[in-house]
Amino acid sequence: TSTPRRKSIHGLGPGNRFLHYVNRKSFHSINVQIIYDAANIITNVEAKWPGSVHDSQIFRECTLSTKFGHGEFTGYLLGDRGYPCLPYLLTPYPDPEPGPQQRYNLANCRTRARIEMTIGMLKARFQCLQRLRVTPERACDIIVACVILHNIATIRGEHCPSEPNISSDPNHEHPDPPTDIQDGSAVRDTICHNHFL
Repeated sequence: TSTPRRKSIHGLGPGNRFLHYVNRKSFHSINVQIIYDAANIITNVEAKWPGSVHDSQIFRECTLSTKFGHGEFTGYLLGDRGYPCLPYLLTPYPDPEPGPQQRYNLANCRTRARIEMTIGMLKARFQCLQRLRVTPERACDIIVACVILHNIATIRGEHCPSEPNISSDPNHEHPDPPTDIQDGSAVRDTICHNHFL
């Protein structure tokens, strides 16, 4: 199971031409979608979107989404409520009933929390990601380069220079969650029924 996750890069500098890079927290950022696996390897990165772009739009327009939609990839991605629930992208129940739905949501949240650890490792290895002061285009190149180097270091078993910063909220909820497009609720219900009763 992999998880798409939003990641903001701060400090892109002020200026009217960068207004669309202002995120919902009122600072300039790049909205980066990261998908990772259980070994903390980043398997996919989308680093090109202004901070104001909604998570669901980034996923909808990424190549990986198209490939999953056409059946070229199998498996499931986990996402928070900033993403639509699709047959291949499972999100939490918005109002879980006690029992299986709550247990499913807890398992979903705990699994997604590992992306916070992966992002913490990435930022610990590359302190420049804490505050980039370059053009958005250059920032995107730097982010992708850091992801590649992170994967190489992880594969080689290199020690992370400091404890991963996992202070970000693993329950990250984007305002105005999107409605389900190609409804994945039936898939989610089946998994919930088969594994969380």
